[in-house]
Amino acid sequence: MNHSIRIIISLLILSACGGANQDQAEVSEEEPSSNAFTGTPNEVKLMTVDPGHFHAALVQKFMYDQVDSVVHVYAPEGKDLELHQQRIEGFNTRDENSTGWQLEVTTAPNFFDQMLEQQPGNVVVLSGNNAKKTEYILASVEAGLNVLADKPMVIKPSEFPKLKAALAIAQEKDVLLYDIMTERYEITTMLQKVLSQKAEVFGELEKGTPDNPAISKESIHHFSKEVAGSPLIRPAWFFDTEQQGEGIVDVSTHLVDLILWECFPEEGIDTTEVAVVRARRWPTELTPAQFEKVTGMTEFPEYLQKDVENSVLNTYANGEFVFTARGVHGKVAAIWNFEAPEGAKDTHYSIMRGTKANLVIRQDAPQNYQPTLYVEPVGDNSNFEEALQTAANELNEEIPGLNIRSSEHGWEVLIPEGYKVGHEAHFSQVTEKYLEYLVEGALPDWEVANMLTKYYLTMQAYKMSREN
Repeated sequence: MNHSIRIIISLLILSACGGANQDQAEVSEEEPSSNAFTGTPNEVKLMTVDPGHFHAALVQKFMYDQVDSVVHVYAPEGKDLELHQQRIEGFNTRDENSTGWQLEVTTAPNFFDQMLEQQPGNVVVLSGNNAKKTEYILASVEAGLNVLADKPMVIKPSEFPKLKAALAIAQEKDVLLYDIMTERYEITTMLQKVLSQKAEVFGELEKGTPDNPAISKESIHHFSKEVAGSPLIRPAWFFDTEQQGEGIVDVSTHLVDLILWECFPEEGIDTTEVAVVRARRWPTELTPAQFEKVTGMTEFPEYLQKDVENSVLNTYANGEFVFTARGVHGKVAAIWNFEAPEGAKDTHYSIMRGTKANLVIRQDAPQNYQPTLYVEPVGDNSNFEEALQTAANELNEEIPGLNIRSSEHGWEVLIPEGYKVGHEAHFSQVTEKYLEYLVEGALPDWEVANMLTKYYLTMQAYKMSREN
């Protein structure tokens, strides 16, 4: 992994409150389990199950000393498997930073049962059709296997008890169940979190109201896009909310995670400390031509006919909701358009409102569609610029070249280009963190608590959006 990624990870560690170190110390005092990892080369052996989403391949975009180069894939035959193999082959044969993965593929109607029976590895990677994902997670941890799962880990409230059970069983069996929260590693988000903890700049986090939340996050995605330099072909089931999940339970998972992670660093938030205030959902309309462009299919399959009206596919990929956590109001919005405007990409907007300043991430045309962090003071504070410059100088010790400059409403944080590694690289960063947790022998308590709580919130929002 390159130097800039390592510095970003070190910044993340420095911004923490020390809870992880305490958890590690507590783990080290316990007797090692039979599932103990030491960090030695090749001790982690991956088993990828039904890799229907390109995120499964991105876990392997780079190699790791701790992970064996042989990866066992269990999946049904079909296009999803073929595309996954092509992506891994692309990583193996690229000109720079080529990988050396070897896939051992098992295809059968009962592929998952065969994986549980054979267990040639010790970590299950799940990223694909979400209809059975919660079931796969529960069965894997019951079998004593570690799980690294793409979001969402649950898409229906009826499945939530399985996830709750899986988290409890994982702790009982000393295996690690962890979801892939890539957005924690985006540099502007990380700096937003760090600056929010500097009282001389940010003040205190506002409580907010339902109409003016203390923290808001909006994520805009596109069905038609490029991944690893090639047009992305999506499986048709991706547009079926019974298999992929609605937007309010899918991308929203990242946004809820970030709100808990930024507002309450290293603090586990219990489900009794949160509540959904309001929620709504709406569809994205796709014409047959648009559907063909992103799937290669000339007709909507039978399982999508329930969502077709006047020859247009309505997929409920959009959702937003407001919730409270310990009295703080947060809002998340996940939006899917068919295609981005010329020169644009997926975008993110976020605001954290403090008593001294707002920390705002914008990613629109004025920012050349690159996430950009702004610090915008509120009220009259004559010493604000001096305090912000002092904070920037401190951060410059970890990120050489970081600085600030005046902007329309305050200041823009200038981040050197080397730290803007992009979404695809974040998957390796999450995997590195998971490998660290494997060696430590446990997840920090706050990680486990917040995993349960964020999915509790998305499930409550799902139910409320349908009531409305």
